[in-house]
Amino acid sequence: MSTLPAKRRSIRRRVSFVIFPDVKLLDLTGALQVFADANEVLGFEAYSTVIGSLYGGPVDTDTGVALNSRRMAGIGADENDTLLVCGGRGVFAAAENARFVEVIRQNAAKSGRIASTCTGAFLLARTGMLDGHRVVTHWAECDALADKHPEIQVDPDPVYIEDGKVWTSGGGTACIDLALAMVEQDHGPDTAKALARNLLVFMNRQGGQAQFSTLQTPAALPEPDMPRPRAGRFDALHLWMRDNLTADMRVEALAARCGMSPRNFARLYAQETGQTPARMVDKFRLEAAKARLEDTTDTIRSISDDCGYGNLERLRRSFLRHFGVSPQAYRDRFATSQRTNPHTDDVASLTD
Repeated sequence: MSTLPAKRRSIRRRVSFVIFPDVKLLDLTGALQVFADANEVLGFEAYSTVIGSLYGGPVDTDTGVALNSRRMAGIGADENDTLLVCGGRGVFAAAENARFVEVIRQNAAKSGRIASTCTGAFLLARTGMLDGHRVVTHWAECDALADKHPEIQVDPDPVYIEDGKVWTSGGGTACIDLALAMVEQDHGPDTAKALARNLLVFMNRQGGQAQFSTLQTPAALPEPDMPRPRAGRFDALHLWMRDNLTADMRVEALAARCGMSPRNFARLYAQETGQTPARMVDKFRLEAAKARLEDTTDTIRSISDDCGYGNLERLRRSFLRHFGVSPQAYRDRFATSQRTNPHTDDVASLTD
């Protein structure tokens, strides 16, 4: 039985999900399940949910499963409501429908919270409700969103972002993180933690961390039918860096390998790759450490040494900066092999 005060228990918050043809099913169901389970954990109907579309009726998702929906114009909204625009491959066509955009804008203006999951940010952005706000979308679409809507502050790293009444999340299961954070805001951390345990998700994925995705490097092969980037002049250097993570990676040393002055190397490297040399070194070391944590039972100290970090604290700071968790917490979540003695790692690496 819930111990919430009667006044707080009496508030029922409606979450209106906005969908369209070819919406991504996970963008809806992941968050929807969080709010449905929250009612069970709390012991009363804290959330009601409704699925809305432009015309109402059945809407096909990207999986072929059709969802029943209500007509958006007839749903209405108030300050206790959350309007959540889902993403998916159909979002770009939906964003070109002026009538749909206006209906969403009217409901968003009346809602206490407005949100998007994944590429739903492209549709919500067309309403103007994201102008001046810091937002995130799927990591592969962040540049496109920033180019299309320069009035928006796009941050590609977080899993989700709360900026006033505006909430946005990255791709995939980030919609679950977003919904859990909303429940935490409404009903406290204990409720959110209970939900996370029920759903078997990682409660420590806070909004300030980088999305869990493969680190991209300019040395990667171009996509088919795409021109090869000019970053090819540094391909040999990147291969050497990957194979010599414990070597001297200061700008002076890297410049010498390329036969350049440090100043000219740093300038050309940033122009060609879009990264500073120091950030690229950190990415290579982080990718190697991440793989070792996932696939081996090596101690975190040995991983730190072999990947060129020099000490455990530098490794820990790098993981906290990119993932929001310690190396040990990352291993606990993603390791493919179980450790026979998890206590052999150093105390500094075990602390979140």
